[in-house]
Amino acid sequence: MNTFLKKWGLLSVVLLLSMFMIVGCGSQEDTTQGEQNTENDSAQQEENTESTQAFPVTITDDAGKEVTIESEPESIVSIQASNTEIVFALGLGDKVIGVSDYDNYPPEALEIEKVGAQDINVEMVLSLQPDIALVTDYHNETHPDILKQFEEAGIKVVVVGETTSFEEVYKNIQMIGQATGTEEKANEIVTDMKDRLAAIKEKAAAEITEKKKVWVEVSPSPDIFTTGKNTFMNEMLESIQAVNAAEDQEGWVKLTEEEIVKLNPNVIITTYGYYVDNPSEQVLARKGWTEVPAIKNKQVFDVDNDTVTRPGPRLIEGVETLAKLIYPEVFEK
Repeated sequence: MNTFLKKWGLLSVVLLLSMFMIVGCGSQEDTTQGEQNTENDSAQQEENTESTQAFPVTITDDAGKEVTIESEPESIVSIQASNTEIVFALGLGDKVIGVSDYDNYPPEALEIEKVGAQDINVEMVLSLQPDIALVTDYHNETHPDILKQFEEAGIKVVVVGETTSFEEVYKNIQMIGQATGTEEKANEIVTDMKDRLAAIKEKAAAEITEKKKVWVEVSPSPDIFTTGKNTFMNEMLESIQAVNAAEDQEGWVKLTEEEIVKLNPNVIITTYGYYVDNPSEQVLARKGWTEVPAIKNKQVFDVDNDTVTRPGPRLIEGVETLAKLIYPEVFEK
C-alpha cells in the first residue's frame, strides 16, 4: 500500500508541474502537448491497473482444498526447496521470511530463517506470522493438525503437491503465481520453459539419427539407484532423443553393478557430485566396467542434481545441460 501511495504521490507532482508549465507558457501548442502527456499518463495508469491481479482470489490447491486469499500476500513461508525457487523466480524473494532447512537456491535463501523440513518448526512459523505458507502434500498427509493451527492463526496454507512431469511443474508455478498476485509472471516463466523445451525437442528430432543409451545414477556405489519411468530424468532423456537405460523400471529403483554393466550404456550421468568428490573418476575406475561403451569412451558426466530432480524453473536448464553432454555434436554448435 505504501508503494502504491508513493507511486500516486509522485504522479500527482508530475501532473502539477505539467499544469504550471502550461499556465506559464500560455501557448496553445504547449497546452496541447500537456493534454497529450496527461492522456499518455492515464493510459499508462490504466495499463498498470489491468496488469495487477485483483484480490480476493480463490484457488484450489493440490490437496483439493479451496483457499481464498483476501489480499496480496506481503510475507511468505516456503517449506520446500522447489517452492522457494518458484517464489524467487516470480520476483517475490523480498517477501520470503521463512524457508526449509534444505533450501540452497538462490543464494539469498541461505540467509533466510529456517523453519524445518518434513518436520515443521511450528513455533517458528507461528512467530513469523506469514500471510501465506506453502507446504507439501507430505505435510498435509502427516501433519494436518499443524496446518490447522496455521489456518487458525490466520495463515493461508497452500498445499503444493509432488510432481513427476514438466506439465505438473507448470501447473504448480501457475498456482503459486495466482496465490501471490504474480500470475502474469508465472505465465511468462511457463511459456519460456515450454518454448525452450520445444526448441530442444525439435532440434533433437531433426538432427539425431542414432539414439544413445544413457545410464543415470542418483546415488553412488554400493547402493546405486537410478530413475525409471515417471521421473523428470526419463522425460528429459526422451526429449533429447536419448534412451533411458532403465526405461523398463518405474520411479526410483536400485540395481546391482552386474545388472548395470549388462545394459551397456553409451553415456553415464551421475547426480551426486554435491556430496561425493570426483564422481566421474570413481565410476571410470570401477572394476569389471572396462568394456562398457561409456567407460571406454570416457563419457561419464556429473550434473547439478537440483536441475534434474527439483520441480522448479531450473528444470529446463537440466534438459539443456544433458543435451550438450550427451549430444555435443548437435547441441554445442
